[in-house]
Amino acid sequence: MSPVSTIRPSAIAGTWYPGSAPALRRAIESYLAGVTPVTLPGKALALVCPHAGHSYSGPTAAAAYAQVRGAGFHRVVLLGPLHRPIWGSRLGPFMVPVESVYETPLGNVPVDRTFIDALGQRVSLTTVRGDEEHSLEIQLPFLQIALERFSLVPIMLGEHIADPGAAARLAALAAALAELADDETLLIASTDLTHLDNYSEVVRIDRKLVELVAAFDVAGLAAALAVEEVQACGAAGLVAALSAAKQRGATAAQVLAYATSGDVTGNKRPGTYCVGYLAAAAYA
Repeated sequence: MSPVSTIRPSAIAGTWYPGSAPALRRAIESYLAGVTPVTLPGKALALVCPHAGHSYSGPTAAAAYAQVRGAGFHRVVLLGPLHRPIWGSRLGPFMVPVESVYETPLGNVPVDRTFIDALGQRVSLTTVRGDEEHSLEIQLPFLQIALERFSLVPIMLGEHIADPGAAARLAALAAALAELADDETLLIASTDLTHLDNYSEVVRIDRKLVELVAAFDVAGLAAALAVEEVQACGAAGLVAALSAAKQRGATAAQVLAYATSGDVTGNKRPGTYCVGYLAAAAYA
């Protein structure tokens, strides 16, 4: 008898992105159609994508997903920070869902349990049930349009990059991902950047992070994030994904788009909450 699939239902359809399949597909296609084509010098191994609601960060995210549309990736390792409590589950540095399928209005995405089991033999994973984390799910509709069929390795990261022992744990995670990933595996770091009530300060602080990513200076980026010289709510996943990509042979990174919520709304007045969004790709 085959095992029964358990579904992780959408927690944000109809709020963070359109709730019907036709409307969601139209929205994603419109974001992708608005991307100015950029040809990378090599094959993308890892992407950096924002995770705000699609109406805010969708145009920026599309710049990353346009790079891999139809690229033949059959597995996606998705690393995102934990923002929301998961009631009834023990938390940990690296959390994976017990469910076997993620659901969106565009259909179901299978969780790659074989990969997760192999990863769990190399680093400590905590299994959780019934999460409502948006930083992972917000990426799925883009992936469903760009790749169509793929399996998912969803990893929620639950500690600050400067926590005691975090650097060593992230290094172990990056090494394990680099070891297990094959040519059909895409790494994605889901993160927003600076969150402040000041548009100019957000842009100023983010400029340094963008420069570090563009230089593919993973060690410098990790150091700056640890002391909060730059900000990213998905800092741990960002460092792990870029480090794993470097170990897999990535030699450089390219910034594909940067924007803020103030650019989207047009409200850049001091005192107005503002968040930075980045799309980038590490390539070999």
